[in-house]
Amino acid sequence: MTANLRRAAGSLLVVGLSGSELTGLERAWMRVVQPAGVILFRRNIADAEQTRLLLAEATGLCAGHAFRCVDVEGGSVDRLRDALAPMPSAQAVALAARNSNDPALAREHGELIAQGVKAFGFNVTLAPVLDLALPESASVMGPRTAGANADEVIAYAREFFAGLAAHRVTGCGKHFPGLGGGNLDSHAETPQIRRAWDDLWREDLAPYRALREAMPMVMVNHASYPDTPSKNLPATASPFWISAVLRKKIGYRGLIFSDDMEMGGILKFLPIEEAAIAAIRAGMNTLEICHSPELILRAYEALMHEAESSATFRWVMLQRARDAARKRERLFAAGVPEALAVAEFDALRRRILRFRDRVAKLAGDAGSASMAEARPVVETA
Repeated sequence: MTANLRRAAGSLLVVGLSGSELTGLERAWMRVVQPAGVILFRRNIADAEQTRLLLAEATGLCAGHAFRCVDVEGGSVDRLRDALAPMPSAQAVALAARNSNDPALAREHGELIAQGVKAFGFNVTLAPVLDLALPESASVMGPRTAGANADEVIAYAREFFAGLAAHRVTGCGKHFPGLGGGNLDSHAETPQIRRAWDDLWREDLAPYRALREAMPMVMVNHASYPDTPSKNLPATASPFWISAVLRKKIGYRGLIFSDDMEMGGILKFLPIEEAAIAAIRAGMNTLEICHSPELILRAYEALMHEAESSATFRWVMLQRARDAARKRERLFAAGVPEALAVAEFDALRRRILRFRDRVAKLAGDAGSASMAEARPVVETA
């Protein structure tokens, strides 16, 4: 039983790494934890060959059908911008699509991102953002959002998901249940979003309702919603948001993935041990911990200890692990994508740059400004 619990606990974690190759310490703890996969950042990525080697070694120490995650939204969140080419932002592409009455631009955005991440050996891009571009969050979200209303976000995201799916890359809608009404960065603080349930259901949650069949994964954020039944509990740890709303009311059946559990938005509310247990109990399939081996091991041991001491939690954890394993097997059955030849890689880079120029022209001054101002978001450290 203990061996089964250890495998289950580890298979609920997606972990980050420190550099461009595994350290001896990372090899040691990964052999023990056997996580569900890894997420890489710019600190881990030098070029396609190096990245593929790192992913191969790291996922060889993971559970089967491992996540190979990267954040490529375009614009300010684009971990491949230096190693491949900078992608235009969702805001710029969506604006260009509306201006030109050409929704296929959003699909092309998804296809180019899919081809880019596959070239580096990834199978998941944590995109698109489904948050609404509301005035409250403008200074935090910048050009990451596709539109100010649900219809604009849905129109962009539906095509974007189709572009990813055409190349068998898994996308992830984020940040459920919506950060559009927040004015704090959840990397540092727990945003309190004072939006009534009716407004959230009609506006912020509309993309999740409309796209529930198109989204292989949904990422849950660390904000709290005091004017809902969840009160001040961050959504990541909230049974109301994960089980009652996302699973039951919306009817979502895909993978539910946490935002980085190292963020201040959750750790200023709960220590990592309590946060990990609460998130799994609330209905989360997979917890993302993006850097610290200490926090990864503390979360892992906390899940193990709780499962050993509570029969109820043990059943829950084993169920979550089995469900996540089945979904990973279905999503990643195709295996690792083949590497591109040098000429193919260069051709992809040129296509991205041409697409970026076309989007800037179609989006006009606002779109060009959004790309010029798209400073990279600071990575979780």
